[in-house]
Amino acid sequence: MFSETIIESRSIYAGRVFDVELNTVRLPDGRTGTREIIRHGGAAAIVPIDDEGRVIMVRQFRLAANRELLEIPAGGLDSPDEPPRDCAIRELQEETGYRPGELVALGGFFAAPGYTTEYIHLFLGRQLTPSRLEMDSDEYIAVTRVPFDEALAMAYDGRLIDSKTIIALLRAARYLQG
Repeated sequence: MFSETIIESRSIYAGRVFDVELNTVRLPDGRTGTREIIRHGGAAAIVPIDDEGRVIMVRQFRLAANRELLEIPAGGLDSPDEPPRDCAIRELQEETGYRPGELVALGGFFAAPGYTTEYIHLFLGRQLTPSRLEMDSDEYIAVTRVPFDEALAMAYDGRLIDSKTIIALLRAARYLQG
């Protein structure tokens, strides 16, 4: 019904994780407008559940939030061609030392479509086995195990404030309920 057409696009920042563009667009009524877009290559996140029904989560400091957050393992796709499931498996191995025997796709979502192209693919991982990959050199992570019902309660009552974690837990709960 509505669409915008890019008339002019200018790169204003090119970084390791994302790029920023300044776009002039033609609006549906013919006028022009400006849109700043963060171009992000996408990400994958996984809800890993161990044999005892606990979610393996990671606690790490997030500078943008200026606090430690409790999250599910996640990370950016290494390239536009990397399958999101491969990314989810790699991030689980790097951040927690486990590999899933079963991986279920839970869909995905745009992180903030008003200004970024970042799309996060969500997965549920079960039948976990030890399998360590080298952690990124700039990551400081503490692994925490939380019973699934408690993690879900934390998503509902505000103790979890990371959107990908909340959305993934809710989708995992829906999937597990059958």
